Amino acid sequence: MNTDQFRIDFGKKVDLSKYSANFTDGYTDKDQAKDDLAKNIERMTELQDMLYAQDVYSLLIIFQAMDAAGKDGAIEHVMSGINPQGCHVTSFKQPSSEERDHDYLWRHQKALPERGKIGIFNRSHYEEVLVVRVHPEILKSSQLPSSVKNDPQIWAKRFKHIRDWETHLAENGTHILKFFLNVSKEEQKKRFLSRIDEPEKNWKFSMADVKEREHWDEYMKAYEEAISATSTDHAPWYIIPADKKWFTRLAISEVIVNKLGSMGLHYPSISDEQRTQLAEARIALENEDRTSAQ
Repeated sequence: MNTDQFRIDFGKKVDLSKYSANFTDGYTDKDQAKDDLAKNIERMTELQDMLYAQDVYSLLIIFQAMDAAGKDGAIEHVMSGINPQGCHVTSFKQPSSEERDHDYLWRHQKALPERGKIGIFNRSHYEEVLVVRVHPEILKSSQLPSSVKNDPQIWAKRFKHIRDWETHLAENGTHILKFFLNVSKEEQKKRFLSRIDEPEKNWKFSMADVKEREHWDEYMKAYEEAISATSTDHAPWYIIPADKKWFTRLAISEVIVNKLGSMGLHYPSISDEQRTQLAEARIALENEDRTSAQ
């Protein structure tokens, strides 16, 4: 799969209405997509082991989307082969009182993956240029100087903050992938109705999600501007079709495998002294067996 078709170049003006949410890149067989996903998961497992052993780089994967786009399911299925010891998922909800008393990047900085590990943000610092932008009352009630809250350039400045922060992370060994799961308004409606009609899914339903749906056009505009302003070479955005969950998961896995494969990962090499120690350890262990046999 050519994943570059989903990648956004820095500065490109994004119009989400021109991106098909139902695109499957020629896949007509759901089972074939699942088979290819399984292969990618197997390869991802191998690469994650090298990432952990090398202990030089980390990978931060960011998921943003409208409600019911399939973020949770994508994380569950795509990362199913990952060693839990080398991966951490952080789901960002409304900030706590402590978090509100810090700058908006503070809680995200705290959740970054260590070297050798994969970190996943289920929603992220981009909420500060999405939800906060669509709901100006959030910004007005924040503990910020009035000069900041009333600054007509606040969103452009926040885009710059985010670009600078992500550049800092990249220059310190953190590779970044950002996924926008592009679900159509029609498909979102179907999924909401499914949550209402199927008892086992009732717990997923929230009236707040339906209220947010009323702001669909505002969210699309906010996403378009945020993606255009913050998709860089070291922290690219990928707009992934999300109406067919099986294709969404396959496409995400392709991007992640390609990224890990491009990082020059390898197991640490050992010195001549360490090789000598390994040989001595082998002799000691084999002699142990001989001694017990006598």
